[in-house]
Amino acid sequence: MEYKILDTIREPKDLKKLSHAELAQLATEIRSRLVEVVSETGGHLASNLGVVELTIALHRSLDSPKDKIIWDVGHQCYVHKLLTGRNETFPTLRQYGGISGFPKKSESEHDIFDSGHASNSISVALGIAEARDKAGGKEHIVAVIGDGSLTGGMAYEALNQAGHLGTRLIVLLNDNEMSISPNVGAISGYLARVRLDPVHSKLRKEIEQRIKKLPAIGELVYDVGMHIKESVKALLVPGMLFEELGFTYIGPIDGHDIKEIERNVALAKQYDGPVLIHVVTKKGLGYIPAVERPEKWHGIAPFIKRTGEPKVLSNTPTYTEVFGDTLVDLAKRDKRIVAITAAMTSGTGLEKFAKVFPDRFYDVGIAEQHAVTFAAGLALEGYLPVVAIYSTFLQRAYDQIMQDVSLQELPVVFAVDRAGIVGEDGPTHHGAFDLTYLRSVPDMVVMAPKDEDELRHMLYTATVLGKPVAVRYPRDKGLGVELSRGYRILAEGKGEILASGSDVCLLAIGRMVQPSLDAARMLGERGISASVVNMRYVKPIDAEMVEWMAGKHQLLVTIEENTLSGGFGSAVLEVLADLGAVVPILRLGLPDRFASHGSMKRLLAEAGLDANGIAYSVNRKFDELVSGKKRPGVIGKMTMDRGSSTLE
Repeated sequence: MEYKILDTIREPKDLKKLSHAELAQLATEIRSRLVEVVSETGGHLASNLGVVELTIALHRSLDSPKDKIIWDVGHQCYVHKLLTGRNETFPTLRQYGGISGFPKKSESEHDIFDSGHASNSISVALGIAEARDKAGGKEHIVAVIGDGSLTGGMAYEALNQAGHLGTRLIVLLNDNEMSISPNVGAISGYLARVRLDPVHSKLRKEIEQRIKKLPAIGELVYDVGMHIKESVKALLVPGMLFEELGFTYIGPIDGHDIKEIERNVALAKQYDGPVLIHVVTKKGLGYIPAVERPEKWHGIAPFIKRTGEPKVLSNTPTYTEVFGDTLVDLAKRDKRIVAITAAMTSGTGLEKFAKVFPDRFYDVGIAEQHAVTFAAGLALEGYLPVVAIYSTFLQRAYDQIMQDVSLQELPVVFAVDRAGIVGEDGPTHHGAFDLTYLRSVPDMVVMAPKDEDELRHMLYTATVLGKPVAVRYPRDKGLGVELSRGYRILAEGKGEILASGSDVCLLAIGRMVQPSLDAARMLGERGISASVVNMRYVKPIDAEMVEWMAGKHQLLVTIEENTLSGGFGSAVLEVLADLGAVVPILRLGLPDRFASHGSMKRLLAEAGLDANGIAYSVNRKFDELVSGKKRPGVIGKMTMDRGSSTLE
């Protein structure tokens, strides 16, 4: 498709040559380009459709990259990329080897900070602004943050310090009434009141002028006058929250009016201190399906442009869907169960739970730390909280898991979605570290299912163990196995043998179990006899199983979709060290670096974690052993008693 104006934009300064009529046409072309490309690649569509005029106006008002723009979360940076020389490569968006779906310093000098998580833009911008001042610079620093990100406490920590320091800084608040799930909480309500007030500007000026003219007769009248001034302003004047934090507040203004945004950014640039510009935008503007259901179009798979329907349809449920359905069923059986999420009602599969049990469901906003400690409080009073948070975002609450849940010995269940490689969203979203950081928590039980049916039993087991439990599962379709009618308790810290061999033993966890079974068959074709164990638990690890298998095989192989640093393979090594065993071992997992973006299939293959990669690595290692080493001796004995309880 030909884009008359967009195709002429090579860098932000080209925008300054255009008339406002041409800018309106450019905005239309950008929206068409977004829908065209994202329908093929998938990605964050609704948020980008909503910031088209905002981004155009911002780049016209600034001199990037000298002036610096920090995008909070960063999923709304597609328009920014189109305006900073990446229109031609835009069709490679989120593809392996292509441009990232988030700002990336290595990609462009206009991308100042590698974003991906929420609520940090003001902190970054403040640090840059302070460094500028120390160096005697004059450039402008702008943090673009959504109203959803303002539910994160870190944003207020930064606002508080910026107001205290009085640093010259612009915060542009993009208020679209949405983050991923509808925004919740007092801050959302406050912004709604500001947003919906049609006469805010006139009232503010009129009230302040009249208050200034009040006669100050004596100290008492003076104090009363000041009290009235602040009380009336707090009641009627928008932005008082931000002004009390030390910011000069401008807005709310129309986020789709380029002239209005430019005018207010120009005013903010002249001010010698922190300024917050409040703009109101419409998420999904320009594409009807995204306007009608912006939460569904936040992150979207490839779709048919004309209808908005997904291109790939499958009847196989995702792990997330199975989790959501299972939790509803368990909650019907156990009234203690409550569900908590952090602005991810849809993403974590909790929409059905929220509808069936509205009084037992909590969306706390983008506030993972609060979500975990809030759950601790509920658990203290006898409830059974299930906290559903993506692996990469649960990292933000590590201290709360440690201090407020585990130290207190509270039965909080963590449903860790998006564990392992997540695909096109890239390094900020891969759940590559949860096995490592969770197994370091004392008394924490950590498990991962081999398929969607085992996920159901693990979730049930987690609700009856009476201690902190994490169940981690991938962003993926299930294997299509039949789902059991009832539930069974999986014996704590016990794995299961899925295949028996004599040469090598593949100890696998979670999604790696199925490719390990496939790899075992490939190895068998080469004359290598392989056992396969679904370990189920990373903590407590099945030490008896490890000891048993070490004594019966020439090589132990651990396979995990987690960083090799401190993960499942490390746990197996610790068991062997405690036994004093010298056993050949091969650890397969994610390397000690941040994985790129691309399809899950491609990234897993690159890490050697598909069936072919596992078979290749094991075959090579085994050949090395049999060509020059003796088989290790049997270590101890083990009684195979794998009891379980059943709930029909």
